[in-house]
Amino acid sequence: MAESTLHRLWEQRDRGGWRNFALAIAVLSGALIVALFSAAAAQQGRIVLAATTTAVALGLAGWVAVTIVPRLAKRTSLRWIVYQVDYKLTREGIIYLAAVFILVLAAVNTGNNMLFMILACALAGILISGVLSRAVLTAVNLHFDLPEHIFAGQPVLAEVELQNEKQMLPSFSLRVVGDPKKDKKPGASEILSKPVFFPYIPRLNSSRQKVEVTFPRRGVYRQDSFGIRTRFPFGFFEKTRIVDSNLEIVVYPRVADTDPFYEVLPLISGEMSSQFRGRGHELHSLREYTTNDSARFVDWKVSARAGHLMVREFAREDERRVLLIFDPFVGPPSSDSDEPAVANYSDRFERAVSMAACIAWHFNMLNSGLQFRTHKFSTPMAPANEIIYDALRELARIQPDPSSLGGAFLDDLASDHEFFKIIITARPQASIPSALWSSSYFLFIDHL
Repeated sequence: MAESTLHRLWEQRDRGGWRNFALAIAVLSGALIVALFSAAAAQQGRIVLAATTTAVALGLAGWVAVTIVPRLAKRTSLRWIVYQVDYKLTREGIIYLAAVFILVLAAVNTGNNMLFMILACALAGILISGVLSRAVLTAVNLHFDLPEHIFAGQPVLAEVELQNEKQMLPSFSLRVVGDPKKDKKPGASEILSKPVFFPYIPRLNSSRQKVEVTFPRRGVYRQDSFGIRTRFPFGFFEKTRIVDSNLEIVVYPRVADTDPFYEVLPLISGEMSSQFRGRGHELHSLREYTTNDSARFVDWKVSARAGHLMVREFAREDERRVLLIFDPFVGPPSSDSDEPAVANYSDRFERAVSMAACIAWHFNMLNSGLQFRTHKFSTPMAPANEIIYDALRELARIQPDPSSLGGAFLDDLASDHEFFKIIITARPQASIPSALWSSSYFLFIDHL
């Protein structure tokens, strides 16, 4: 291993840097010899020669400082200097410093050489701890990966990777924590809520850990920074290196089937059956009965021969297209509204968003034609699997809109009789255009 390390360092050596370093050493060695000669000349009383050689020695040292040192500095990576590192004294560190303080008092008061030696060792332990912990945190890169599609309330596996770029040294006992900055905004949505531990990362290598994360609610989650934390080697101090991040993810609404969804789905299916009744009569195929099928499509003769229920599929049944509409209009805010009422409506609004997501996902599973619309967003009419995530992404961000012109938004849909419409709204029933009732199914947010 040592031979391979030396061979790699020899192959990756910076020839120009080593050339400048050797020249600097040679010139400074010459300056040292001239300075020693100057001291000898001064002792012999040869003042002029001593002054001249002193000036030559200083000139050589100055030439190295002006010309060679900047060249070497440009070739040196100084990233470790700009790392933001926070320090926290641990309980063990407090006990250790208290013992060091007692040693200081004992050594000063007694003048015992053995106590001074013990004190020096104790102080050296603090210095070594700082140097090693700094080395452990240096040249370590962080990568955080999440699945592309995430739903609220469903646990997902995130992958945290630490990459050690150090040429010689491994890293030990690192923990990755989320948002370690002290100025974290109250109530901020945090992605990584529990630390991830990495016991050992070899040099020029990486280590990965999987962690289960769950997002309790829909919306946009941002992680402004991560922290790489260590107590290595002695645990006297806890050092946290701040790693800035621009990670942002969109968490879709919950799509788990709930009791309200099971109550609404048969009603929607019945309305759709009425809406599309008579559109196609050409028999396409026969298939087994499912719980979502209407009993009027059961072929009783074929079912009797097969021994289980069989239903008829018609040629134009696959052409059914659904327009799902979510209206976030809630009306202007009332000056005398109390906080409990506002909170109660907020809960109903979240249930309505989840209901819209469940309905969209249901038609996606059926591979129906689907279009999703709000007052500011619209997808094209397409197979549901092509636009489902665009709809869910919009539902993840949508908020109650008291300033929206909700009347005009729904009035524009009254003349459209081509698609069956499922409308989720908070508008009063009396304000809904009568033309919409014949081709739409309404879910009122206040009743959810």
